Amino acid sequence: MIQKIILEIRAGAGGDEAAIFAGELARMYQKYAHKKGWKFDIIDFNAETLEGYKTFIAELEGENIYDDLKQESGVHRIQRVPKTEKAGRIHTSTASVVVLPEVKPEEVQINPTDLEISFFRSSGPGGQNVNKVETGVRIIHKPTGVIVASQAGRSQHANRETAMSMLRAKIYDERMQQEISKMGAARKEQIGTADRSEKIRTYNFPDDRITDHRFNVKVHNIEKVLEGNLDMILDKIKKRN
Repeated sequence: MIQKIILEIRAGAGGDEAAIFAGELARMYQKYAHKKGWKFDIIDFNAETLEGYKTFIAELEGENIYDDLKQESGVHRIQRVPKTEKAGRIHTSTASVVVLPEVKPEEVQINPTDLEISFFRSSGPGGQNVNKVETGVRIIHKPTGVIVASQAGRSQHANRETAMSMLRAKIYDERMQQEISKMGAARKEQIGTADRSEKIRTYNFPDDRITDHRFNVKVHNIEKVLEGNLDMILDKIKKRN
């Protein structure tokens, strides 16, 4: 079944190193999507100069894509000596990953009067404007405070459509999070916590080991996984799930 998802990666604790890690995760998912033959479109980003991102948002489409990547949501943690560390100390940094399924317009009713829409020039790495016209679209959903933006499309219309798709997915996800928080402990355990702040995976470079804490799964060869060979760990997770 062809599915669409929104992939959102944000640098967490750790300054520049967290942004670098977020960039590595973004490229890992992009390479994995290429291996799987999935469509991968970057929607919005806030780039750092060190090949990293403060935020990175993409739209993916492919066979069973949500089923394959839904377990990626949560906090990813990296432990290594950063390039900027002169004393050789191991630092721990984090990046959050959120995978949201596409939500049909009829599933989330949005009142146009609840939206504050603005336009901006698309930017490239380092923040420089790459377009002379304001094709980028930013939408604020005033009742919830949810903010989305799209700048990768060539037209204002295309970016607006993409931003609305993101908005529906985020509002739907927020409602689901609220429902989950009301559930009892037993029900949460059955479906998984779906907690976006839950630490789910650690990439330990000194030991060359990736550990998924939810399923007690461990694999070695971090560099190979970051090169897009994500099935090394996903296949093990599927056997435990």
